[in-house]
Amino acid sequence: MTPSTPASGEPTETTGAARTDAPRAPFPVVREIGFGAPLRWLALGARDFRERPVPCLFYGTCFAAMGWLLAALLRPAPGTMMALTAGFLLVGPFMAMGLYEVARRREAGLPCDLLASTLVWRRNLTNVAILGIGLEIVMALWARSSMMVIAIFFPRSMPSVAVLLDEIARGQEIGFLATWLGVGALFATLVFAFTAIAIPLMLDRGTDAITAMLASVVAFGRNVVPLLFWAALIVALTVLGFATFFVGLIVTVPWVGLATWHAYRALVEPVATTVA
Repeated sequence: MTPSTPASGEPTETTGAARTDAPRAPFPVVREIGFGAPLRWLALGARDFRERPVPCLFYGTCFAAMGWLLAALLRPAPGTMMALTAGFLLVGPFMAMGLYEVARRREAGLPCDLLASTLVWRRNLTNVAILGIGLEIVMALWARSSMMVIAIFFPRSMPSVAVLLDEIARGQEIGFLATWLGVGALFATLVFAFTAIAIPLMLDRGTDAITAMLASVVAFGRNVVPLLFWAALIVALTVLGFATFFVGLIVTVPWVGLATWHAYRALVEPVATTVA
């Protein structure tokens, strides 16, 4: 019995057990892509969204609900709320695993299974956990760095987010905004370089965490300009979701998650298979 092969040429097995026996390349072969490739990924992600709306809306609603909960709980602590909200971009790839499975199943012509997508992390539990711990450490470092920047610019007390946004709109506190965004961009770039394709690769091929992260760095290094463009699109869509008091995340998060699967397919050569 041979695995099915989708249009992309990547072999797709129907069970986790079958994936264990699949041949694995010693190191993924990374492709070079064109500048406009991210736009195609978004188009493919939109198609997947239309064809699998129920799980996409489920995951999008979960992300939005998380944003509403954080806003409610951390309203008295605007500095912490800013740090954790921005940190969403750092852990987003890890939290979108279910969406990668939705895209994989659609690609393979398999029926949508919401439960299977929520449990997809079990396919490579140890390595997913290793990467998850790493992202949590980065998240903690970002939160601490964010609070330090806030303490430097506001030694007495941090104004509310509404007051801060009003001051920024009137041309004040630009130094704080530039510093805070600069530190955040540094963290985000490092995380993006290590995770751009790492999680889809681990889930699809059972790759170990170190190999997956190194492959992601290689992909980033060979495609710096188009992947920075992709990162900018992700940030823009996420900010759009935040700007609508998290309502927009119901659409933008699953859209980006599905598109990320197609980014992985475009950046990594399919595994060569031999049919007996």
